Amino acid sequence: MPVLTRLIPSPVVVDIRGGALDDLSALLADQRISSNGKIAVAISGGSGLKLRDRFAAELPGADWYPVAGGTIDEAVKLADAMRGKRYDAVVALGGGKIIDVTKYAAARVGLPLVAIATNLSHDGICSPISTLDNDNGRGSYGVPTPIALVVDLDVIRDAPVRYVRSGIGDAVSNLSAIADWELSHRETGEKVDGLAAAMARSAGEAVLRHPGGVGDDDFLVTLSEGLVMSGIAMSISGDSRPSSGACHEISHAFDLLFPTRAASHGEQCGLGAAFAMHLRGAREESGLIVETLRRHGLPVTPQEMGFTVDEFVRAVSFAPQTRPGRFTILEHLDLSDDEIRDAYADYAQAIGS
Repeated sequence: MPVLTRLIPSPVVVDIRGGALDDLSALLADQRISSNGKIAVAISGGSGLKLRDRFAAELPGADWYPVAGGTIDEAVKLADAMRGKRYDAVVALGGGKIIDVTKYAAARVGLPLVAIATNLSHDGICSPISTLDNDNGRGSYGVPTPIALVVDLDVIRDAPVRYVRSGIGDAVSNLSAIADWELSHRETGEKVDGLAAAMARSAGEAVLRHPGGVGDDDFLVTLSEGLVMSGIAMSISGDSRPSSGACHEISHAFDLLFPTRAASHGEQCGLGAAFAMHLRGAREESGLIVETLRRHGLPVTPQEMGFTVDEFVRAVSFAPQTRPGRFTILEHLDLSDDEIRDAYADYAQAIGS
């Protein structure tokens, strides 16, 4: 008999609400993740240290591991430190870098991961991918999806607002990524996973069209759910295709070309998405993305991120090299530097900048 359904890797628990962390120990026990509390907790040096003070007494069986940065070396170091300790699970308590490092380390030692996001900077909080710095710049590594995800809105509101803005840019960029995926299907025959595309598109549209702001709980729930759905969409497709197209190629180019000046991931992806939509002639969609980014305080021009037009042209020209084999509007048009510069001038005029 043929398989009539497919199993989708996804968290068994997604808890998004104010005060969610008040029930952390109960979640670990009730979901049989760790009934005896024997867990490893990876924390950042900022928000993570404050939360350690809060939960140390509540989690007496936990061992705490500070994580210094988002590198592959740090992930391997964490895995080596946890190996042989007979933990039930690993808890990542922090922002995107901490979660990415811990996802990789947990996979390396074969333990389930509980992700507790202290900010909403990107869709890595629930994705099957760890993005880590390495000797060649930055790499993406396949890992299992977290077994549980907790987002406490009280903690999110205490984090700098720039993290929420970054998450907005990352979520909205899904719309450009899906357009690139569909373009590749038409031009190269690449298969599009309809369910993954639908989830990623729905996540982007929900954030794009929500009337609330970065301080509203209802909007933060929508953004959190959107980032979760983006991560699950990647689990469905088996790669980052539902959430990564020309928008992310441009962002990776900024990271590689200007590592000490790069803006946040979401800011770069949001600008990349707006420009990529403009390149494909989807002027109305590009305008909607620009409108949303502006409303939430994100940059819509390279100058607003601290880059010149020439630097932006350089990044767009270099962008296809960051994802060899991926087909987007950038590979399709194969623009020269002069053509990119002309296209940007047209984009700037269209958005009134």
